[in-house]
Amino acid sequence: MRIDLTGKTALVTGSSSGIGLAIAQGLAAAGANVILHGRDEGKLEKVRTQLAAAHPLAQFPVVASDLGTAAGAEAVIKAHPEVDILINNAGIFEPREFADIDDARWETMLDVNVMSGVRLSRHYLPRMLKANWGRIVFISSESALNIPAEMIHYGVSKTAQLALSRGLAQLTAGSAVTVNAVLPGPTRSDGVGDFFGKIAQEQGISQEQVEQDFIKTHRPTSLIKRLAKVEEVANMVVYVSSPQASATNGAALRVDGGVVNFIA
Repeated sequence: MRIDLTGKTALVTGSSSGIGLAIAQGLAAAGANVILHGRDEGKLEKVRTQLAAAHPLAQFPVVASDLGTAAGAEAVIKAHPEVDILINNAGIFEPREFADIDDARWETMLDVNVMSGVRLSRHYLPRMLKANWGRIVFISSESALNIPAEMIHYGVSKTAQLALSRGLAQLTAGSAVTVNAVLPGPTRSDGVGDFFGKIAQEQGISQEQVEQDFIKTHRPTSLIKRLAKVEEVANMVVYVSSPQASATNGAALRVDGGVVNFIA
């Protein structure tokens, strides 16, 4: 199977690093032009230079904005009013005791992780339906199903993404537009790497040991017994963005390494 996205334009939110960057690379390798998004324009320009060198036939416009705000979403829409593929990847996480999560932190988590996708999908989905082709993919998490006690607000936001993606998929009935969610498990992204690196430094052990301890203690049901690579998550996203995935709609696709211990 050869995935060819030549002529398609994809918007990948939060694509200056981590899973988002890996998705941008995968889509570009399949022939798509990729709109890069993040909050740091300087970082985005560096990523654009990197990707343009690797994929000289693709275009990589950049747009910097804070998708935790309505104004940030509007800036993206104004700069790029038409896309064929929308990857709602921008997101944040933070371990925090439930009693210490105040209203402001709840609102920030939901604004970035949920409302960003609401606002962008509200604009792009009707245009995809009119064109009778399009792909919307939400990057959720296995934490949507296994709510982590150490960051309940994050888990709630990821569960909300599943409800949102399924609801939007129902609006596509009879069309060639699909809406799906991808659920990564623990993944060695830049943010997770930095978090584990800090713990390793504080405890005086290797980051590899921190990762192994995390899987053993917090994700013991993992079948791969390791963190996933960002490319492994991106591979699923590229596939579900492709014409070959036309019969996959309204699905929650797990790239969780077997962490979720039930059949669904």
